[in-house]
Amino acid sequence: MTSANKRKPGSVSERQRLLVEANVLWLRQAEEVLDQISDNTYVASPPVLAPHRVGGHMRHILEFYECFLDGLSSSHVDYDARKRDVTVETSRRAALTRIGAIIDALQSKPVLCSDSVIWVRMEDSVQLRVEESFMVSSIGRELQTLSSHTIHHFALIAMTLRLLGYEVDRDFGVAPSTLRHMTSQTGRQIPAEAA
Repeated sequence: MTSANKRKPGSVSERQRLLVEANVLWLRQAEEVLDQISDNTYVASPPVLAPHRVGGHMRHILEFYECFLDGLSSSHVDYDARKRDVTVETSRRAALTRIGAIIDALQSKPVLCSDSVIWVRMEDSVQLRVEESFMVSSIGRELQTLSSHTIHHFALIAMTLRLLGYEVDRDFGVAPSTLRHMTSQTGRQIPAEAA
């Protein structure tokens, strides 16, 4: 029996693995959605939701992951340090390339298997004139935050696409806890990976 098989389901490394897998699952869903829409749809904004665009939300999501991954080596993550790369916002192909790179990084960084302490810069700390702008967090907490943040923006992407006339899976952009609650109320089955 390998050491991986001996791990308790509730161990830190097992929980970390599940958090990484959840984030990879969301990013794979993003790939699927981007594969189903046109370049024009990626940059279009429904009149009632202007200036919301799939591309803008996708860039925002991906740059949060990149800030997190970039900060791991120094244990200091700054989500305000986003590059705001217009290329990712305007090019589906560029977004798909970045998604692939983020998935590869999430699956290959050994540090993600630990729940090490990291420091996260407070949002708008410069504007708030906070002396100590970094707050303590952990890799696991930030992976959970990235997951929630991604789902939140997926909900906005789903709404944008529906207003542009696209059919979007009804579970896309719905939090796993909401899906579980809906299942308990209706008996509707949800995919195992979302549970």
